[in-house]
Amino acid sequence: MLGRLNHVALAVPDLSVAVERYQAMLGAEISAPLALPEHGVTVVFVDLGNTKLELLEPLGDNSPIAAFLAKSPKGGMHHVCYEVSDIRVARDRILAAGGRVLGDGEPMIGAHGRPVLFVHPGDLFGTLTELEEA
Repeated sequence: MLGRLNHVALAVPDLSVAVERYQAMLGAEISAPLALPEHGVTVVFVDLGNTKLELLEPLGDNSPIAAFLAKSPKGGMHHVCYEVSDIRVARDRILAAGGRVLGDGEPMIGAHGRPVLFVHPGDLFGTLTELEEA
């Protein structure tokens, strides 16, 4: 069911500072910022060739990233994202195995314009996991 690692997401308190630091310290190639109000975040992607790093900044006080940063003010790893060929088949398999899908269980459109869903971190050893239909 799992495909390749699509990205690792890091929550950051200030996206412009994070972009500047990744460019200055690591010479990173970074996408333009993309606001995703339906997810409560603004994101950029760092191209790593074989995968991506996603930097997330809260978009408003009700953002799940704002809650994450309240607990970890300097930021940190937020989630990992794996590709799957069929998001609904993946969801049904997770549910049948006793897993929990966050939200209403229906995929949303993610930053890459493809359907995504999130698996509860308690079901995957403390790691919030995003699945993205490839």
